[in-house]
Amino acid sequence: MTSAEQLRIAVLGPGGVGGLLAALLARSGQAVTCLARPDTAAHLDRAGLSVTSDRFGEFTTPVRGADALDEPVDVLLVTTKATSLDAALDRVPADVLGAAVVVPLLNGVEHMAALRERYPAARVVAGTIRVAASRPAPGAVRHEGALCAVELAPGAEPLADALAAAGADVAVRPDEVGLLWDKLAFLAPMALLTTQAGAPLGPVRDERGEDLAAVIEEVAAVARAEGAAADAAATREFAWSLPDGMRSSMQRDAEAGNPTEVEAIGGAVLRAADRHGVDVPVTRRIVEELRARPA
Repeated sequence: MTSAEQLRIAVLGPGGVGGLLAALLARSGQAVTCLARPDTAAHLDRAGLSVTSDRFGEFTTPVRGADALDEPVDVLLVTTKATSLDAALDRVPADVLGAAVVVPLLNGVEHMAALRERYPAARVVAGTIRVAASRPAPGAVRHEGALCAVELAPGAEPLADALAAAGADVAVRPDEVGLLWDKLAFLAPMALLTTQAGAPLGPVRDERGEDLAAVIEEVAAVARAEGAAADAAATREFAWSLPDGMRSSMQRDAEAGNPTEVEAIGGAVLRAADRHGVDVPVTRRIVEELRARPA
């Protein structure tokens, strides 16, 4: 790494999540490059990132835009959708990335192995983020609510410090498997049910509460088989405490006619269940129904 004062950080996929983190880091003094399609990169290079946030206020900050990584960095934040990961990684040549720390903030768990295979010289460190952020237009970020919580596995402490200094809530925890499956144990039930129903969480709880509770139990069983200390009762309590209007990003993608992360989220659960011989009938039924929908 460079100095503790400033890191060279590239953000691959400056949409809602990536754009918010890039803007916060740039505003706090980090050297941020956003990797995106040529037209978006040119816009960011010219106009910077503009944020409207319930928590962080309204601000615009300059960033460097590029359509491919062309110089060494200390950290690569990967914040694309799982559905566009392979194509996005073409913007990051392994020989330019070198031994940088790579922190993916993607849904699911299977991207870790893919990134480690693609970038053998880099250090790939697990991370998750809980945030409601969207990109209404190139270079624009809308952050709703106060939640902006990042969890990182060991190995990215300078980034953790930089994110904390930028205003995010950050925790470093020792268990990669637990970190990834803790998020998936909540995300998978919510995303699968809201997407299948085409409805926010409130109506799903009211009309499909038994299915939601069953998927929570099934995914927790898979998580435990994977080595995570999943607590289905705690997940259920949390799911029933959230606002009625909460929608998942998978549901939003489905409604917009965009590719969904059903494979990264639901498919990953089924593949792990099959590896461990865990029976997940309700989850399997919902995932297979979503897979069968027209693309």
